[in-house]
Amino acid sequence: MRKPLLAGNWKMFKNPAETRAFFQAFKPLVASSTNEIVICPPFVNVAAAVEETQGSNIGIGAQNLYWGTEGAFTGEVSGPMLKAAGCGYVIVGHSERRQFFGETDATVLKRTQAALEHGLTPIICVGETLAEREANRTDEVLLTQFDGGIAGLTAEEFAKSVVAYEPVWAIGTGKVATPEMAAAAHKTIRERAAQKFGPAAAASLRILYGGSVNPGNVKTLMAEEEIDGALVGGASLKPDSFASVVNFDS
Repeated sequence: MRKPLLAGNWKMFKNPAETRAFFQAFKPLVASSTNEIVICPPFVNVAAAVEETQGSNIGIGAQNLYWGTEGAFTGEVSGPMLKAAGCGYVIVGHSERRQFFGETDATVLKRTQAALEHGLTPIICVGETLAEREANRTDEVLLTQFDGGIAGLTAEEFAKSVVAYEPVWAIGTGKVATPEMAAAAHKTIRERAAQKFGPAAAASLRILYGGSVNPGNVKTLMAEEEIDGALVGGASLKPDSFASVVNFDS
């Protein structure tokens, strides 16, 4: 059985004080959950998030990292810095990073390798745009992103990674892939993983769905055998709504 992973991506929201208030309300709501819970706040809130979640069942992640360990890279944050700050996870290759900040499959691979080298669990994002879906190119796009951004990992590295399928057209739009559409995309990813890393590695790979997940649709999404969790945006910003997502199975 693959353990469900529910990850919140706060994007560019909240300050440290708001972060503390969130966790003080959120912690008791999910204290009895046996699912894996991760929240990825902006860099400036990581310290507050780590402090507030000490001794709890909530992990903290970052939203991005640079592949170098240190150097003259103004504005970047490295794997060792994130690890030292208390992060256990990092989102890599989110569609917004690809769309607005020039991320490519090649840089996704480099960031993923850097995350793994420094003991962080990468949540590697793949997904198609609306134009690509309407042109029936979803599988082609997913396989290209997998081959360019994930297939270069070693088997050992792959075993420590998480993949998130996030159709770009469903992010922050209120549009959600139907459970069947999401499951089909996950199946495509898992089949490619089996070809590259073997059936056992593919069977244990956790693939999250991201794209307007909320308390009203999480249960039907999670009912699909192929869907192992969710990467949640807007619904992760409020303690009660993200707790409802985390507690989908209670």
